[in-house]
Amino acid sequence: MTALPYRLDRTIVIQARPEVVFEFLTTDERWAAWWGRGSAIDPRPGGRVYIRHANGIEFEGSVLDVEPPRRLAFTYGNASGSPIPSGGSRVSIELSPEGRGTRVSLTHEFAEPGVRDEHIQGWRFQLSLFANVVLDRQHARVADAVDRWFAVWAEPDGSRKRMLADLVAPHVEVRDRFSLLNGIDDLDAHISAAQRFMPGMRLVRSGGVRHCQGAVLADWSAVGPDDQPRGKGTNLFMLDVDGRIESATGFWS
Repeated sequence: MTALPYRLDRTIVIQARPEVVFEFLTTDERWAAWWGRGSAIDPRPGGRVYIRHANGIEFEGSVLDVEPPRRLAFTYGNASGSPIPSGGSRVSIELSPEGRGTRVSLTHEFAEPGVRDEHIQGWRFQLSLFANVVLDRQHARVADAVDRWFAVWAEPDGSRKRMLADLVAPHVEVRDRFSLLNGIDDLDAHISAAQRFMPGMRLVRSGGVRHCQGAVLADWSAVGPDDQPRGKGTNLFMLDVDGRIESATGFWS
């Protein structure tokens, strides 16, 4: 390979464990999920790297180094040979623990500064797609978690705390116009009080959930014992790496 003196560096943090993130670098289905349909990778030294963007532009290369679950390096060039010839640049991706998530550090080395500069926004965009597909897969059952959150507000004391332990993080924070709570015990006591002062009231999700990188929006209705609506609003949930609810913020309409 020719000298590659010009480099582009980009670092992001994804709230998923390294072994989960690494799967999206080494399996065809998950590689294609963030590059484009038909993209593929053979994750062994000398294995083929193929990228086909949705606009039809193709890149290719060969795996240089792979160390599960922390490192992948490969050559990268245009399939047409222009502006980057085959094998004409090098990409290294390093994964390291960051809290309970993963720091993704990318370095792309080039022969020409102009070509490097043309890839700055490309990698900013591509790594954003990468984070989204990882977390979409990790939180594939988020609608179920949201429905259990709303259902638990109607649960009796005996079983509710066990349900909360599976659903929320121990340090869960809850905020709305009537709540400023911290921890499962505080939340459990608050739900008991809500049942006492608003007997028969229940919360029901309205429409689908919207998820982006561990943040979830869900609309809801408050329904009285006569099945008539009493109010409506939207909740913002933040999820941890295990899919549990770390925080819930409610906005009444």
